[in-house]
Amino acid sequence: MSIRAVAGKEDAALDAVFSALSDPTRRRIVARLAFGPASVGELAEPFAITLPAVSKHLKILERARLLRRERSGWYHHCHLVGAPLEMASQFLEGYRPFWEETLAALARHVERPGAVDRRGRVKAGRRLR
Repeated sequence: MSIRAVAGKEDAALDAVFSALSDPTRRRIVARLAFGPASVGELAEPFAITLPAVSKHLKILERARLLRRERSGWYHHCHLVGAPLEMASQFLEGYRPFWEETLAALARHVERPGAVDRRGRVKAGRRLR
């Protein structure tokens, strides 16, 4: 398999993870599953939405490989899968130097004499360095 094909699969997997996590309901489901497995009913309980709507959210999490279901008769137990979250974390970690420098520049700017007005607002027209 070529490097381009491998990178394409990794990009698609990362896209699926971020897309799945873009919804607040799915993020709350992931947060709940971080404490351990739960049934579909248990996951649905805190939400004011129908069971079929929760099931759709779970299917999206499954497609992103963030969730694994075990079926035991009528019961479905959902488990969080950590590998896709680790992949997303590693991707974001690559941008840490950028954000740290940006925030450091903002701090330097705000701490300069005269950069903030009496109300604590940054004065307009001042450039970050």
